[in-house]
Amino acid sequence: MRKIENDMIHAIKRGKSWKSGNTEVYVNDNHCANVYLHGNLIAWINQDNDLRVFDAGWQTRTTKSRLNALCNEFCQRGEGIFQKDFAWYIRKLVGAVDGQSIYKTIEFVDGYVFN
Repeated sequence: MRKIENDMIHAIKRGKSWKSGNTEVYVNDNHCANVYLHGNLIAWINQDNDLRVFDAGWQTRTTKSRLNALCNEFCQRGEGIFQKDFAWYIRKLVGAVDGQSIYKTIEFVDGYVFN
């Protein structure tokens, strides 16, 4: 994980607004964190650690990297966003069988909520 992504997560966990380079965390009075990349909202995390993800119309490596850093911290292990044949997909944990995690792959949906 990149240093900027570590700092971003640290700010969210502390409940403090923060900005560095192209990435910004704004924490509101309800302790919900909005994450911006180049001024575009790419995620929000509420008090229950529900994570809502957006691509802001820019499905770039940097956007995906920031979102996956957030998924690694606030979602179930193995959940996240990946790209195949130029399309984005969401990998969501749906259960386990005999100790093996079962994931569902869906097309990326702007505003998808991991909870």
